[in-house]
Amino acid sequence: MSEPLNEQELVQFIAGRTNVEAQSVRLVLKHEQAFINNGKENAKGEVEIDSDELVDYILSRSDVKLDELQVESILDSEMEYLMDKGLAGYED
Repeated sequence: MSEPLNEQELVQFIAGRTNVEAQSVRLVLKHEQAFINNGKENAKGEVEIDSDELVDYILSRSDVKLDELQVESILDSEMEYLMDKGLAGYED
Protein backbone atom coordinates (compact mmCIF):
# COMPACT_ATOMS: atom_id res chain seq x y z
CA MET A 1 0.00 0.00 0.00
CA SER A 2 1.43 3.36 -0.93
CA GLU A 3 1.29 6.47 1.19
CA PRO A 4 0.18 9.87 -0.11
CA LEU A 5 3.01 12.20 -1.07
CA ASN A 6 4.04 14.59 1.69
CA GLU A 7 5.90 17.35 -0.18
CA GLN A 8 7.47 18.87 2.92
CA GLU A 9 8.77 15.48 4.05
CA LEU A 10 10.06 14.81 0.52
CA VAL A 11 11.94 18.13 0.39
CA GLN A 12 13.42 17.57 3.86
CA PHE A 13 14.50 14.05 2.89
CA ILE A 14 16.20 15.28 -0.29
CA ALA A 15 17.82 18.28 1.40
CA GLY A 16 19.21 16.00 4.11
CA ARG A 17 20.61 13.53 1.59
CA THR A 18 22.10 16.08 -0.81
CA ASN A 19 23.11 18.99 1.47
CA VAL A 20 21.24 21.32 -0.90
CA GLU A 21 18.99 24.04 0.54
CA ALA A 22 15.27 23.20 0.61
CA GLN A 23 14.47 26.21 -1.60
CA SER A 24 16.77 24.88 -4.34
CA VAL A 25 15.30 21.39 -3.97
CA ARG A 26 11.78 22.81 -4.44
CA LEU A 27 12.95 24.71 -7.52
CA VAL A 28 14.41 21.57 -9.12
CA LEU A 29 11.22 19.62 -8.34
CA LYS A 30 9.11 22.43 -9.86
CA HIS A 31 11.10 22.36 -13.10
CA GLU A 32 11.00 18.56 -13.13
CA GLN A 33 7.19 18.67 -12.90
CA ALA A 34 7.02 21.20 -15.75
CA PHE A 35 9.21 18.92 -17.90
CA ILE A 36 6.99 15.92 -17.16
CA ASN A 37 3.81 17.91 -17.81
CA ASN A 38 5.15 18.86 -21.26
CA GLY A 39 6.13 15.26 -22.11
CA LYS A 40 4.33 13.16 -24.68
CA GLU A 41 2.23 10.27 -23.37
CA ASN A 42 2.69 6.78 -24.77
CA ALA A 43 -0.15 4.35 -25.58
CA LYS A 44 -0.47 3.50 -21.87
CA GLY A 45 -0.94 7.16 -20.97
CA GLU A 46 2.50 7.32 -19.36
CA VAL A 47 5.23 9.86 -20.02
CA GLU A 48 8.63 8.29 -20.57
CA ILE A 49 11.41 10.44 -19.14
CA ASP A 50 15.01 10.46 -20.36
CA SER A 51 17.00 11.40 -17.27
CA ASP A 52 19.75 13.14 -19.27
CA GLU A 53 17.19 15.31 -21.05
CA LEU A 54 15.51 16.09 -17.74
CA VAL A 55 18.80 17.17 -16.12
CA ASP A 56 19.71 19.27 -19.16
CA TYR A 57 16.28 20.93 -19.06
CA ILE A 58 16.58 21.78 -15.36
CA LEU A 59 20.13 23.12 -15.77
CA SER A 60 18.97 25.32 -18.67
CA ARG A 61 16.51 27.19 -16.41
CA SER A 62 17.94 30.63 -15.56
CA ASP A 63 16.87 30.45 -11.91
CA VAL A 64 18.72 27.17 -11.22
CA LYS A 65 22.16 27.86 -9.74
CA LEU A 66 23.17 24.25 -9.09
CA ASP A 67 25.61 22.04 -10.95
CA GLU A 68 24.81 18.82 -12.79
CA LEU A 69 25.86 16.57 -9.93
CA GLN A 70 23.62 18.41 -7.46
CA VAL A 71 20.60 18.18 -9.78
CA GLU A 72 21.22 14.48 -10.39
CA SER A 73 21.57 13.89 -6.63
CA ILE A 74 18.26 15.65 -6.00
CA LEU A 75 16.48 13.57 -8.65
CA ASP A 76 18.06 10.32 -7.41
CA SER A 77 17.09 11.11 -3.82
CA GLU A 78 13.56 11.94 -4.92
CA MET A 79 13.26 8.57 -6.67
CA GLU A 80 14.64 6.79 -3.61
CA TYR A 81 12.04 8.51 -1.42
CA LEU A 82 9.20 7.72 -3.84
CA MET A 83 10.23 4.08 -4.14
CA ASP A 84 10.50 3.73 -0.34
CA LYS A 85 6.95 5.07 -0.06
CA GLY A 86 5.66 2.79 -2.84
CA LEU A 87 4.80 5.75 -5.08
CA ALA A 88 7.22 5.03 -7.95
CA GLY A 89 9.47 2.44 -9.49
CA TYR A 90 11.67 1.77 -12.46
CA GLU A 91 10.44 -0.06 -15.55
CA ASP A 92 12.62 -2.64 -17.26
